[in-house]
Amino acid sequence: MSNFEDTRAEEKRLYEEYKKKLEELKKVEKEKEAVGQVFTKGLLPLYALFILSLGPTNGNDIANQIGERTNGLWIPSTGGIYPLLKRLEKQKLVEGKWDDSKNKIQKIYTLTDLGIEELEGKKELLKNKIEEALEVFNIVYKDLYKKQ
Repeated sequence: MSNFEDTRAEEKRLYEEYKKKLEELKKVEKEKEAVGQVFTKGLLPLYALFILSLGPTNGNDIANQIGERTNGLWIPSTGGIYPLLKRLEKQKLVEGKWDDSKNKIQKIYTLTDLGIEELEGKKELLKNKIEEALEVFNIVYKDLYKKQ
């Protein structure tokens, strides 16, 4: 084999290795994206809309109610709740009004009709993903922590 052929063979091998690594990275990225969408993009907005479906309230109370309903296992920071509420307000899913009836000025958020539609649609859309995530967590938990 000539040096040229050796070089071409090495280039081809490296290119094939590169393609394989790229596919692995794409797969990992796709998995991260799916998990990220369910937990960060999906659950907090969905659950905040759900909490607001129970009645108008403020951002701190939304975080507290999530904490109470999850037995303290998930207490979103208000630093994550308020930007979310602002985004939901821009999307016309919630309406915020300033209230000082308790001598404490606060913005009270109410779910709009569009917000109710969004809540129902997202619940349906994410139901299978949440069920799949629970199934995966149960399998991984059993594999890692149950004696076989």
